[in-house]
Amino acid sequence: MQLLSDRQNTIVGLARSIGRVTVEDLAARFEVTPQTIRRDLNELCDLRVLSRTHGGAIIASSVENLSYEARRFIAATEKREIGIAAAALIPNECSLFINIGTTTEEVANSLKNHQNLLVITNNLNVAMALYRYPTIEVIVAGGLVRRTDGAVIGSSAVDLIKQFKVDMAIIGASALDEDGSLLDFDPREVNVSRAIIDNARRVLLVCDRTKLDRAAPVRIGHMSDVHSFVTDRLTSARLREVCATHHVKVIETAKEEAVSSLSPLAAPGR
Repeated sequence: MQLLSDRQNTIVGLARSIGRVTVEDLAARFEVTPQTIRRDLNELCDLRVLSRTHGGAIIASSVENLSYEARRFIAATEKREIGIAAAALIPNECSLFINIGTTTEEVANSLKNHQNLLVITNNLNVAMALYRYPTIEVIVAGGLVRRTDGAVIGSSAVDLIKQFKVDMAIIGASALDEDGSLLDFDPREVNVSRAIIDNARRVLLVCDRTKLDRAAPVRIGHMSDVHSFVTDRLTSARLREVCATHHVKVIETAKEEAVSSLSPLAAPGR
């Protein structure tokens, strides 16, 4: 499957900002035929990014997550850059939790040259990405495997995580609220993420800016639980203020100077 086209990304952005898009308006906006727009909408609906309505589409439900494959292709370039920047903050000889998420997977993909890491994860995709590297030890949480994305969820996963106290937790979230709330969809997944936060000395949040355009019903925690936040760009002045209030280091990969000034989390500071 290919990445979303520029037009499809714009359509998703419009749907997020105004709630609903129509074939007629989109065809006029992009100067293409209605058939072309219908094809775009059908593809986006197949990925569960949008839901079709008569004559158009609306953004997918705030109580049901997008399909995992859809999430892989939304802001894919931004997630890759976030992964690289986050990995640069992780020192060698470090123990890590990594939770489920397409952005946390990008962090894992950028850890392959690290030395002497212990990675505990409930994300089978992360385990598959890292297990073959001899300098990285991987422990997978046991329990129910969610077919939609390879997440290991439930009480058994929580119990295993509670056996560890690690240096860092690498976490993602399905949505961010401007008040600093970190949100997700599945309470079973959230219980695992909470255990990960509670049993790590430092917490690194990785989310692209589209998470501010989304809503989800279950609260993982708050930005006050986080030490560093890596994103492509923090567009919310209110959330930036929340981060400043709680001394959360914000790293924006869309700014060249942010990438060039990265330093390991082992450095002094919160």
